[in-house]
Amino acid sequence: MSWRKITFIVVALVILLGGSAALSLLFVSMKPEPPRKPDAEIIRYVKADTVNYTNIVSPLTRNGRVVSGNEVALVAEAPGKIEPGNVDLRKGASFKQGELLAEIYKDEMELALKARKSNFLTTITTILPDLKVDYPDSFNSFMEFFKSIEIDKELPALPQFEGEQLKIFLASRNVLCKYYGIKQDEKRLARHSLFAPFDGTFSQVNFEVGAYVNTGSQIARMIRTDMLEVEVPVENKQSQWIQIGDRVRVYSGKAGEMRSGVVVRKSDFVNDNQYRSIFVKVNRTGNEKLYAGEYLTVEFPGQVIPSSMEIPRNAVFNSNEIFTVNNGKLNKREIDVIKWNEETLVFNGLEEGAIVVTEPLINVQENSPVGIAGQKNQKNRSKNQQKPE
Repeated sequence: MSWRKITFIVVALVILLGGSAALSLLFVSMKPEPPRKPDAEIIRYVKADTVNYTNIVSPLTRNGRVVSGNEVALVAEAPGKIEPGNVDLRKGASFKQGELLAEIYKDEMELALKARKSNFLTTITTILPDLKVDYPDSFNSFMEFFKSIEIDKELPALPQFEGEQLKIFLASRNVLCKYYGIKQDEKRLARHSLFAPFDGTFSQVNFEVGAYVNTGSQIARMIRTDMLEVEVPVENKQSQWIQIGDRVRVYSGKAGEMRSGVVVRKSDFVNDNQYRSIFVKVNRTGNEKLYAGEYLTVEFPGQVIPSSMEIPRNAVFNSNEIFTVNNGKLNKREIDVIKWNEETLVFNGLEEGAIVVTEPLINVQENSPVGIAGQKNQKNRSKNQQKPE
């Protein structure tokens, strides 16, 4: 077969196939399109509530730590060796108010003070005859003063005297100088004995019995155990709802024993995290004990917030925006947030009767068609009741 015949056959086949395809397209285009069903509108049902303002009391719960009402340093006011008192000078040891905590060595100072008192007695003895002759009105008072002086006790009060002549006489005999010098030494000697200023315990001990300390050395730190408070850090914005004198509930953990308490102080400053410290005094009943450093849960009652409403806080976005339902469509509105809680918030700023969405919505736009979840269930029940039996 020649090339000319082959080419003719191929061209004929191409023309035949192309014509068939063109006829098929023509017939398809002539076929009428079936009628399309309109797209069904998808309605999303959401949880919503009607705005109705009332007076709301919103409590606040926060965790706090027990702290001592007093925490002071036990400082040496005189140099010397630490000698034992009536309390074990160790961390954790407890004591009662007025107990002798420790002493700084004072034997030499005591002996020196007794010697000065003896010398003072001699001075009083030498002036008594002159007082009897020249100042008989003051003789009896100085005689009683002389009799009341004891070497091992503090000097009694100096007798009252009047007149310049008697004052000059006493000053010339060094009575006044020696008296007030002894009183000064008695004050110094008293600084060698360290007494407990309150019921408490040692939280830190830097020097134990036998150690030598200088004036001003911090021997230990003490905390008061008969007056404990709970320090509760509260966000600065939330602290405005807590007032001094508020009665609170205090729990040991979530399911612990409940105690009552009262707010006694609010700090006038905030820390780096913008928290204020609220101090609560806990009422102790029975034999229950609190320990410094223990963590407790405090429930504050909160104040009355007039003309407001409470909704879940996850229904709010962009800090103060919510969705409302108006004529079956979503509308974005702004609200005035009054108070944030852990799971809810208190607000106003919408007109009463508005329908506010109370759940978080994802991937929705304004003006999207929606229905109310409760109304949907009500419609379904109505349809079921209308069906013939």
